[in-house]
Amino acid sequence: MAAVFLKTVTLQTIKTEQNCLRRCLGEHMVQKVALAQLPLVASAPTLSERIHAKAFSTVGDTQDERKKRKKNETDFSNIGRKISERIIHLFDEKGNDLGNLHRADVIRLMDERDLRLVQRKPSTGPPEYQLMTGTQIHEERLRLREREKARPKTGPALTKELTFSSNIGQHDLDTKSKQIQQWIEKNYKVQVTIKKAKNVEEPENKMEELFNQILQTMPGIATFSSRPQPVKGGKAVTCVFRHLSKKEETAYRETQEIREGNPMSKEKGKDRESDILHQ
Repeated sequence: MAAVFLKTVTLQTIKTEQNCLRRCLGEHMVQKVALAQLPLVASAPTLSERIHAKAFSTVGDTQDERKKRKKNETDFSNIGRKISERIIHLFDEKGNDLGNLHRADVIRLMDERDLRLVQRKPSTGPPEYQLMTGTQIHEERLRLREREKARPKTGPALTKELTFSSNIGQHDLDTKSKQIQQWIEKNYKVQVTIKKAKNVEEPENKMEELFNQILQTMPGIATFSSRPQPVKGGKAVTCVFRHLSKKEETAYRETQEIREGNPMSKEKGKDRESDILHQ
């Protein structure tokens, strides 16, 4: 009886161990198969991955390069032998019209005459080009640069500020007057504030006379944009100087011509000049 019981327990133990071994081997095989199949399944890119990829895309770079190239084509510079159009309208270095030529013929002329090619009117059809020497290109660039500097600046005039005391010495006043004139000539407005000197007896119109003295150093250049007026409870006086307009400059020159050419009109010219400078 005991032998039968012992045999039964042994068989049950062997069966249990086999079941455990089979279960463990099954789980291992499932994991192995799943891992083997993972590379075959591509996950959809996330939003952050798409944004990251877009940041390194060459599409935007290509567009920027195209815009930059288009801008450079309109600049006044030697384009070398890279002529994008097949047929162009060409002028020689003396301005003579050579008509429409194939780019191969243009390159041949450049080599024969040792000249550079400059694009002049890219919007025409065919676009206009001109053969030029290096010296001509340099001179043309200087001319365009000077014309750009001479072009009037748009927008409101900026304002400079200057403050000093009413007991200023003549030398210092002359220095400040020159500084004001330099700003005016650069089309700045200049706000000048003169503070009343402390513990000093001065005429009531002392500060206004100083403003007029400054203005008289800039005849035909400046005028009052705003008349002198007291500020800070009468402890200071301020005004703004500005450059004369074109119309005012013309009127001033006419007044000067009247004064120099006709002694009988001297008084009339003086009144007109006073009106221009103090309006």
